[in-house]
Amino acid sequence: MGGARNRADPSLMFAALDMGQKMLVIGGILSLLASAMHIAIIVGGPDWYRFFGAGEAMAQMAEKGSAYPVIITLAIAAILAIWAWFAFAGAGLLWRPPLLRTGLFAISAVYLLRGLVLVPMFFVTPDKINAFAIWSSLIVLIYGFFYSFGTWKSWASLS
Repeated sequence: MGGARNRADPSLMFAALDMGQKMLVIGGILSLLASAMHIAIIVGGPDWYRFFGAGEAMAQMAEKGSAYPVIITLAIAAILAIWAWFAFAGAGLLWRPPLLRTGLFAISAVYLLRGLVLVPMFFVTPDKINAFAIWSSLIVLIYGFFYSFGTWKSWASLS
């Protein structure tokens, strides 16, 4: 009893996945964390909107009690949660949404393109590049890596 591991142990389940599935699980977890962070920003209020780079206009609207920042931030949180569902479904852990392959491909592209937007910014509007732009771009590039690599390695099983 004491040292025996339960069959439902998540570490054992993760170990049984192939590399593509593992990458998709990690991508899904990252998307869920980002979704939760967006919910935390709503709860945290105007200072959190500022800190996480939403811009002064969003922070000021939040200070005035406008519903707009909450609606936008909830929409982003919902999209990120849906993206996590796609990743977990691609790993075979949840039921399959429609157009799973297409969705995972598109999610990968959005994350990668968002991360790479820093490159043209460097040439077009270098004055807008700040620490937030650099860090957020690196973070979403990492997300994009997990989604794209996981999708590529799992492609055959996604049909």
